[in-house]
Amino acid sequence: MSERDVAPRRHVSTAYVVMLAVGMVVGAGIFKAPAQVADAAGSEAWLYGVWLAGGLLSLAGALCYSELAAAFPSAGGDYHFLQLAYGKRVAFLFAWGRFAIINSGSIAFLGFVIGDYLNATAPFRLGADGSAIYAAIAVVTLTAFNLRGAYKGAAADYSVTGLEVVGLLMMSAAAIWLALRGVPPLTVAPPAGPGIPAGLGLAMVFVLLAYGGWSEIATLSAEVKDARLGMARAHTISIFAITALYLLVNWAFLRGLGLEGLATSEAPAADLMKRAFGDYAALLLVLAVAFAAITSINATIIVGARTTYAAAQDFPALGALGRWDEGRGIPAAATWAQGFVSLALVGLGAWTRNGFTTIVDYTFPAFWLFLSLSGIALIVLRFTKKDAPRPFRTPLYPFTPIIFVGSCAYMLWSSLMYLASLQNVRIGAFVGIGVLALGVVVMLWLEMRSAKIARQAGT
Repeated sequence: MSERDVAPRRHVSTAYVVMLAVGMVVGAGIFKAPAQVADAAGSEAWLYGVWLAGGLLSLAGALCYSELAAAFPSAGGDYHFLQLAYGKRVAFLFAWGRFAIINSGSIAFLGFVIGDYLNATAPFRLGADGSAIYAAIAVVTLTAFNLRGAYKGAAADYSVTGLEVVGLLMMSAAAIWLALRGVPPLTVAPPAGPGIPAGLGLAMVFVLLAYGGWSEIATLSAEVKDARLGMARAHTISIFAITALYLLVNWAFLRGLGLEGLATSEAPAADLMKRAFGDYAALLLVLAVAFAAITSINATIIVGARTTYAAAQDFPALGALGRWDEGRGIPAAATWAQGFVSLALVGLGAWTRNGFTTIVDYTFPAFWLFLSLSGIALIVLRFTKKDAPRPFRTPLYPFTPIIFVGSCAYMLWSSLMYLASLQNVRIGAFVGIGVLALGVVVMLWLEMRSAKIARQAGT
């Protein structure tokens, strides 16, 4: 049996998948998004409402993915679903998007989150290029960490996610400490006005961005031990856990800063920690943000490389990228390649001198485009693969996928409108669109090259 014939085996627990999902989603965004959401929501009731709504919409999507993952398990996750629903070319463009834009971009901009916070703290300051240096160190270190082999150090993976959760609980501890001391919120919340606030749509944009990432654990659908209900349980438990953490953190911000204080804060986590524990709490905040970003990078590396591996299986010209390292239980070559692309994007961010913003602009339109297509794929496959065994079926079908696809389409439209509203469109958006278009050229070349290899193998 050749290396390309070695496939993943079912040896991953549901708890491990839940851990990865929490690590993937609960990143540094929760330290940034609440201020924008508070400003747009206009009242505490609507603030809690939009965060809860984000959890419910994410749950709708998770239930759709649970059916797809149980019926069509694959290390490719979305790649496999899109291939079955739309064909090989659409699936390849998704795999290219995840490899060159979505996952590598996420790894890079989370690296810049670490770099921005560390470089802004006196003991860790490295100068003008400090943020990019820290980002590069994070990418290289965590790629090497994952190349050690999957599940050989599962305790370390759980520990990394545990550190992230501890970072969020630090915010809650600060609010509880203020409450025990009888310190009132920094500002008094205004009463909720009549009707729906005008900024509700914008608030949902930031909320759904903070919830993004749960879909990528579908790449573990061929490895989870419980083939029937493992992914459904993992998706459901993780969404409930993430929603609870987000509501808790927002309560902490409101208890410490008040709605107006939260809405006007440039760094609400820093302001809350300083108010509770003094200026020296800045170091604790840096550690909390770093833990969150490191956990998200780690989970993104794990799931992203699996999509590249699955696509390379269908294109012999990609060679080693389609090989599964049985000894380490990972797609090693795909992990290496993803690390190199992420490092190149750190270089792009360093060149623009606005690393985090550049890579976010580069990444998010492609993410929502393909997530919408995956939601529609559930409906398509109900018709075209009606006889396929479905150990889990999406509740309230077809309303659940329709709601999910509608929210994804809204996010895609909002992303494009956001880019169009900028007075000076930043270079990251142009580069991202160009790289996605380059995927068409790469796909055509690979088709010709793979066909040639197949002919040579047949002679």
